[in-house]
This record gives sequence, structure tokens and C-alpha cells, in this order.
Amino acid sequence: MLKLKFQGLHSTVANKVNAARIIDFLFEQRVLGAQDSRTLHQKSDPQQQCRDLLELLYTSEHPLAFVHLYRAVKNDPLLQWLIVELDKYWPGK
Repeated sequence: MLKLKFQGLHSTVANKVNAARIIDFLFEQRVLGAQDSRTLHQKSDPQQQCRDLLELLYTSEHPLAFVHLYRAVKNDPLLQWLIVELDKYWPGK
């Protein structure tokens, strides 16, 4: 369900979220490997960095990838607006 919520808000997330701290959190949780983390951090455009992160997670086989992504967003005081949006978003509406 979280995957569908993030996918439904993809444009909003990609355009408004700075993914650097999220990448670090996902690396710590072993959702991202060292190579993926390094590649994402090398992106100079924050929007492209976030898009690439989301696309990587959409294809991830990690069973808790989006649970950890939600936790990373929830732990960031600057992203509380996104938690509100995710919690009220219902896929398919």
C-alpha cells in the first residue's frame, strides 16, 4: 500500500523532496547498497536524485523498502507535510 501511495504522489515527492538524508537512512537500513547510494549521491540535480531513488525503490526486491522510506520521511521534521499527504492519499481515487 505504501508503494502505491508513493507512486501516486510521485511528481510531488520528486519535485519537493531533498533525498540526501533519505538515501543515507535507507543505506543504514540496508535497503540501498553502497553502489546505489554512491550513484544517487553523485547526482547534482536534487529532483533527478529523488526521481532516481524512487525508481530504484519501485523495482527493489527489499520487502520493507517503502516502510523504511516512510520512516525516513517521518523522521525528517521538514517533511511532515508529506506524511499528511501520504496518510490521506488513497490509491485509485
